[in-house]
Amino acid sequence: MSSTNRETDAERRAEFDAFYLATSQRMTGVIYALTGNLADAEDAVQEAYSRAWTRWATLTAAGDPTGWVRVVARRIAVGNWRRARNRMRAHFRHGEATPAPATSADHVALVAALRKLSSGRREAIVLFHLCDLTGAEAAAELGISEGALRTRLTRAREELQHHLSEPARVEQPKTAKRTKKETARA
Repeated sequence: MSSTNRETDAERRAEFDAFYLATSQRMTGVIYALTGNLADAEDAVQEAYSRAWTRWATLTAAGDPTGWVRVVARRIAVGNWRRARNRMRAHFRHGEATPAPATSADHVALVAALRKLSSGRREAIVLFHLCDLTGAEAAAELGISEGALRTRLTRAREELQHHLSEPARVEQPKTAKRTKKETARA
């Protein structure tokens, strides 16, 4: 990069920084008055200044960029408000979401057993049994032959059966051995 380009870039940055420092607080105040939410106003203003920086040469050539930044910040704020309003309308139109069913003990045990499988076996089980892919589709997705998939599925089922049939092991707290001095103090 030549020295004149570096000077031009440095001058442009300095000019933009001075513009930002001189106008950003007032711009935030204007958008805050529009939105009634300081966080939303700050986000919209920052996005507007970010967009202004990418067009800085064009904006300064056209004159004072303050109006452009204000219009963009206002449009961003209004767009955010409209999206929020539409989300609320959709929420009221469709009503409350149906609550998710409680997780059963069987589900927890299955997930715990699946976690004990190797990733290849777990992927085979999930794709074939939970995603309902055919053997050919699951094998293609895993990048293996159908014979290799059948082998993985057989071994995974055997391993799952072993993990699901073993009784739940509850860790018993270990009792610490007391030293002679601790026993004497007790």
